[in-house]
Amino acid sequence: MSIEVQGLAPLLQVFDMPTSIRFYRDVLGFTVTGTSPALSDNPDHVNWSMLELNGATVMLNTAYDPEEQPASPETSRWSGHQDSCVYFGCPDVDGAYQYLRTKGLELEPPKVAHYGMKQLYLKDPDGFGLCFQWKA
Repeated sequence: MSIEVQGLAPLLQVFDMPTSIRFYRDVLGFTVTGTSPALSDNPDHVNWSMLELNGATVMLNTAYDPEEQPASPETSRWSGHQDSCVYFGCPDVDGAYQYLRTKGLELEPPKVAHYGMKQLYLKDPDGFGLCFQWKA
């Protein structure tokens, strides 16, 4: 007998929640499916949010409590983001590339890795790697 799992939802620490929500929702096409209470008149100004796109789920959490947020991210705290990447199954990697270009993103075209996956890499506003991939 094994554990039944139905999905995965990585939790990413973000510096500026409204910017991150706009990126995942307005650029990548995710839908906000849950949030903590809004901290201002801006409904995107929350401490936590859950976003979904075709069965893929991502949760975002503010890295600082509102009263403790510095004016800019602390370099040492964010350096680990360069080593993190979330991989999404994406049957049409070329279509994703074209779509993201229409959203104003400057991206390298997809490439096929030596292990046979066609991959499109980009970074979110906090430096987390995102990869849209499918078997070539």
